[in-house]
Amino acid sequence: MAHGGKREGSGRKSKADEQQLVERLSPLDDKGFKALSDGLEDGQSWAVKLFMEYRYGKPKQQIEQTNVNYNQELTKEDIIKLNKHLESKY
Repeated sequence: MAHGGKREGSGRKSKADEQQLVERLSPLDDKGFKALSDGLEDGQSWAVKLFMEYRYGKPKQQIEQTNVNYNQELTKEDIIKLNKHLESKY
């Protein structure tokens, strides 16, 4: 299997393809808004989530980073040694 390079059907669709899809979906706008409205009225979680994300934006995702390979504090001397080692590599 080849890695990278140009492949048939890959990449972003052309602006014309996107515009054509928008034009095909436009007649369904009223149905889509009604379905969303009905979902909100019924308290459907998918509708509330969709509405809030589009109305107020998705909240920033918090990622807790923990280094499991090294579990002790570095001293100033450790940092200097590490820095010298890294600088010698480049």
